[in-house]
Amino acid sequence: MSAKLILLGETPIEYPLIAFNTLGRHPDNTIQVLDRIVSKEHARITLGPQGRWVIRDAGSLNGTMVNGERVGEAALNDGDELQLGNTTFRFQLAGQQRRAQVQARNQARVTMMPGQVQSEVRNRIDASKRFMPAAEVHDIATLKADYEKLRIAHELSQKLALDTDLDKLLQQIVDETFQIIRADRAVILLYDPDSDELNPAYVRQKRADEQIRLSNTILDEVKRNKAAVLSSDAMVDERFKAAKSIIMQGIRSTMCVPLLVGDQLVGAFHVDSMLASGAFQDKDLLLFSGIATQAAVAIQNFRLAKKFEQEAATRAEFQRLLSPNLVDEIVSGALTLDQAGAEREVTMLFADIRGFTSMSERHTPQEMVETLNSYFEFMVDVLFKHGGTLDKYVGDEIIGLFGAPVEIPEAPVLAVRCALDMLKALDEFNRVRIAAGQEPVYIGIGINTGPVIAGAIGSSQTLQYTVIGDAVNVAARLCSVAKASEIIISPSTMRAAAPHIVAEQREPVQVKGKGEPIQIWNVRSMRDAVPQGSPRHTAPFRTTQEPG
Repeated sequence: MSAKLILLGETPIEYPLIAFNTLGRHPDNTIQVLDRIVSKEHARITLGPQGRWVIRDAGSLNGTMVNGERVGEAALNDGDELQLGNTTFRFQLAGQQRRAQVQARNQARVTMMPGQVQSEVRNRIDASKRFMPAAEVHDIATLKADYEKLRIAHELSQKLALDTDLDKLLQQIVDETFQIIRADRAVILLYDPDSDELNPAYVRQKRADEQIRLSNTILDEVKRNKAAVLSSDAMVDERFKAAKSIIMQGIRSTMCVPLLVGDQLVGAFHVDSMLASGAFQDKDLLLFSGIATQAAVAIQNFRLAKKFEQEAATRAEFQRLLSPNLVDEIVSGALTLDQAGAEREVTMLFADIRGFTSMSERHTPQEMVETLNSYFEFMVDVLFKHGGTLDKYVGDEIIGLFGAPVEIPEAPVLAVRCALDMLKALDEFNRVRIAAGQEPVYIGIGINTGPVIAGAIGSSQTLQYTVIGDAVNVAARLCSVAKASEIIISPSTMRAAAPHIVAEQREPVQVKGKGEPIQIWNVRSMRDAVPQGSPRHTAPFRTTQEPG
């Protein structure tokens, strides 16, 4: 769960938080607080169990304040203000966690009260109704009403910014509404299609400690019929005579309208007034409906923008690891990644440059970086071409996965074919280098197949999809055995790929971590690539002798 502190002042400064943070006057602190009455190490902020952030005073002289109260240790909530000496910070959670806490607070401030409509709602406004065509307008009142809705929508669209924060967008909507309509309280509810419920997303009232009770009677009417409801005196309105929540509060004027984009329900917008009976009239409801239309479009645009932004970020992240065709399927939802910690059968490919250390001694660091970048570009293209996943780079070594995070049929065969193509690509890579007067690069490849644990490994700040297990270690050991231009495979890979490859059996080798030597093979080619008359491999553990 990521979070940050915002130093409040004329120019706010943001400090991203890590799992363990110290705050104080000394420069060795994670966040240095340049305040003469702040202690050298004043307080600590840590990420605790269940993703909760906790602040603890580190024995400071002047104490640590949270929302004006001195604390020894306290859990932090989004929006809390922390004061160290004369310095004030605001604690802010990252987007998704922040939204969860805000929604929880809003739901605590709003109570949904059950109730049933005893009589049919009369004089409601169909909120999904379109503007009348010019040919159908026969009176000036209709024309004025439509014009007023257009004017409000236009002005609101000019003022509503597509903010990166949904709370700020909803606040803007309520601010502009209060400029036009006299109301004491407002609640914006967003529709959840999974639960078929309207959930409070933003609440505004004049008295901060006031509990708002919304009537399910009214909300159901808005949701079910997509109708805008006006009650000029809720205590005596026959339409809602059975809705006890209205009577309990003595609300005298209520408006509630659906937030619609076309016929799609985005949410509902509720305002009420305790001023007097008849505080809202039909004209107010028309204006309010116009505001709601523009608000619904703004909310929907915000959601779409966030969706596109998230998809772009997801695509960019996956493009570093997966072949483009798999990226498209995962982003579109056609394929789903395994959850962290899934056990599965995976083929690991390790490719390592031979003589890299001595090569580094003959060239400058800049030349070696350029060589590695160019080499990795070639190798990753080949890896992705065969549906492999880039696990990681380790110095001059590249590690590829087949069968994780997406299961791939015949993963061992694809891994071997990929290795052979890597050697072909390396020939072309070296041809260009030699032509440019540069030293050629040679690699050895090790491949093993076996059960591993696959998932996201790392800290809360940085996660990486990888695989762990003994089978990974064996693949790495086989890579170290392989000489330049050799592809060394294990018995498990050989069993799966034997019908498709030509391989040369080698003497068993002793690898670190294994009590007994393991049999290995050096892959020469794919069966379908063997010229007519060439000897072919006919059994998983039979040696094939190649001419020369």
